[in-house]
Amino acid sequence: MINRRNREAAARFEERQARENDAPRLLAEVPRLETLSLLVDEYRDDDDSPWVSHTRHIVVSRAPALFLLQCSDPDCEDGGYPITRRVMTELRSGSVAFELDEDCRGTRHGRLCRRRAHVTAVATYGD
Repeated sequence: MINRRNREAAARFEERQARENDAPRLLAEVPRLETLSLLVDEYRDDDDSPWVSHTRHIVVSRAPALFLLQCSDPDCEDGGYPITRRVMTELRSGSVAFELDEDCRGTRHGRLCRRRAHVTAVATYGD
């Protein structure tokens, strides 16, 4: 069981690395962007208090224009929060702060995962 999970995790990591390597660079897509931070609050089921909270500080100078947040539930299969399109729309329009909500798209024990993420983004831009 552990070997299977390790192999699956390694395969997911390799797939993610390939997608990041193939994605355009964030700075090429939004040349004026200087900083970007994403505060991620992840909720489980119908609970109103965050299960997991963390901040991702994006290294704009080398980051891919790809935003795929992973589900933190270890039993979730193929889960996560694909927020690339929504984040890039906001950044291209010059938004300095925005929020978005996304449901996990994975399954847990054969059922929908039911976790959800609330993301608060803060960006700064140069001239």
